[in-house]
Amino acid sequence: MNIPSELKYTKDHEWVKIDGDIATVGITDFAQSELGDIVYVEVETLDETLDKDEVFGSVEAVKTVSDLFLPLSGEIIEFNEALEDEPEKVNSDPYGEGWMIKIKISDASETDALMSADDYKALVGA
Repeated sequence: MNIPSELKYTKDHEWVKIDGDIATVGITDFAQSELGDIVYVEVETLDETLDKDEVFGSVEAVKTVSDLFLPLSGEIIEFNEALEDEPEKVNSDPYGEGWMIKIKISDASETDALMSADDYKALVGA
């Protein structure tokens, strides 16, 4: 299982890459493997400002649909439109081409509550 050490994680199996006041968000390798083949990613909150832990979209797999929870408060400034035609990128490259959204962070102190790679490994038993 791939859990890059430079990223932060949430208990909802999302990863967060922070670059200044912009956070890139996707689901982890563990999450995509649990979900199975992803057939659709829906994000209808582009250009909206949401609070941490609010639902920003959903990911649909062959077997199930899961809500996506915002790991940090902020404005959703970008959606990975490549996922509209190729949602399977979330399965094949969850930390790269399978990223989902970018957020303009509104409260940087919330990043302190995100999990380290080691904490996330403990959560999933890796």
